[in-house]
Amino acid sequence: MGKIFRDSGHLIRPALVLLAGVALFLVVRQAVIPKAFGQYGHYRPGALDLVRQHPIAYAGQQQCVLCHEDQAKVRAEGRHAHVACETCHGPQARHAEDGSNPPKLPDVATLCVRCHEKDAAKPAKFPQVVSAEHSSGMACNDCHKPHDPHL
Repeated sequence: MGKIFRDSGHLIRPALVLLAGVALFLVVRQAVIPKAFGQYGHYRPGALDLVRQHPIAYAGQQQCVLCHEDQAKVRAEGRHAHVACETCHGPQARHAEDGSNPPKLPDVATLCVRCHEKDAAKPAKFPQVVSAEHSSGMACNDCHKPHDPHL
């Protein structure tokens, strides 16, 4: 029995190194991870304050309709009635505030396929195309009106 304890140094040293590593990990973890982490699952509550510091980028559907009544009417009667303007045109809060920042028109060659490119994961009733076969290289708005694609 004495021989086992006398020759067990090769086992005790790695065990002590492992325990020291775990202890160091726990100390560093305690110092690095915010106290509120885990309060809402994996989400850090302090992130909300950081998000609130950023200016609002989206104007909202109501702001767009105030000035762009004609486009809003066409869209409201068409297939894109439930698609918000800024889904395609991007955040427009600055444009809505003073009108001096005209929005860049979206590149329909890449924009339309984001939603309408054929994908087995999409519902079968959702309008889908294989863009390379469907358009023969033409832009979507050569044949379709973006605010109501069936016009």
